[in-house]
Amino acid sequence: MPEPAAWKYQKITKKMFDAPAVDLVLMGRVITAVGDELIEDGFVHLSGGRIAAVGRRGEAPREIETIETGGTLMPGMMNSHAHLSWDGIHELSQQSMFDPPEIRAYKAAGNMLKSLCAGITLVRDLGVHDANLFTKQAVAQGIFPGPRLLVSGESIIQTGGHTYWVCREASGADEMRRAVRDQVKRGADLIKIMACHDTLEFTDEELHAVIDEAHRNRLPITAHATYDACIRRVAEFGIDCVEHGGAMSDETIGLLLERDIPIVTTFSALVIQAEPSIARAFGIPEWKIEERQKAVADKTRFDGLVRAAKAGVPIVFGTDAGSPAVEHDRIVPELKFMVEVGVCPDNMDALRAITARAARLNGFGDTLGTLEAGKLADLIVVDGKPDQDLGALERVTMTFIDGKRLH
Repeated sequence: MPEPAAWKYQKITKKMFDAPAVDLVLMGRVITAVGDELIEDGFVHLSGGRIAAVGRRGEAPREIETIETGGTLMPGMMNSHAHLSWDGIHELSQQSMFDPPEIRAYKAAGNMLKSLCAGITLVRDLGVHDANLFTKQAVAQGIFPGPRLLVSGESIIQTGGHTYWVCREASGADEMRRAVRDQVKRGADLIKIMACHDTLEFTDEELHAVIDEAHRNRLPITAHATYDACIRRVAEFGIDCVEHGGAMSDETIGLLLERDIPIVTTFSALVIQAEPSIARAFGIPEWKIEERQKAVADKTRFDGLVRAAKAGVPIVFGTDAGSPAVEHDRIVPELKFMVEVGVCPDNMDALRAITARAARLNGFGDTLGTLEAGKLADLIVVDGKPDQDLGALERVTMTFIDGKRLH
């Protein structure tokens, strides 16, 4: 593995924020996220930061403190495409160019609290600028409470490329490799590139270099890729994941299947900004609202994603949180639209997209994402039945990470 980031050598005498792992039995309905498994009257036993047991009520240990939740227990949710230092309220370029580092830090801190309250136990922060590297350090060192974090550092783009005003610009293969190495040195968990906007970005040599350098450092690399030519190109060059996705040919879908490349869909900006009362409150202009409404209404534009999902390409939940009107505690609009548009066939599959499949994407398939004995105790309690009504996820009453109650 790469040399650790410099901050990992610091001695921490005592964490500023910490909590003990509970030894506790939670009673309620249990969605394990193992297939469609549902235990109507069950329990989960948390002990030593792990799940000690899961089962039916009559099998629960009797000598352990017990809470009757009256709700549904399920794995902690994961937002696999978010930007913690964007506030989800204001225009992105203005925040990116004019927020001082201290304000970015406060926004990230506030958004981590909102995420925990919403039942998000892992955030994959795809950066743009480098604030997420410091956010990860703050959580890891106990300076501030937050979800588990996977961070990309600065997104890497060609000079003048998509969102050049906030990303790491590079030109030529050598600069691409240097850009990757700089993120690795500072503790990135993955690398992100912006592979297209209206046109394809990166020369072949640059694209090969940035992907190869990430893999040489044993890091996964993901690509902003929103239409067929771009998705096919990054898949051919060896990318590990596609962000957003878009129109796709059968050939491209076949390539994703062959190489087991997942897609993190992000519908929230379209869906939420298409609601006039919400969009206007966030200052979204009328022309943009109209554009979003047409996009949401035209389900044919999502045909490539639907065909990919039905063919077996893994579809993982993400919201692009931080975009205007996409606040970090807005989970339900994305999940509902995933079912409505057809990338998830039903509510239970949508719940797996934000738990079990997200865990596999993020390298935690053996330890997180399902409620099974031996796994890490990341779980939430929901007031309601999200398998029947995804809107219940707006009522998260408890959030545990490593068996520590953080909400």
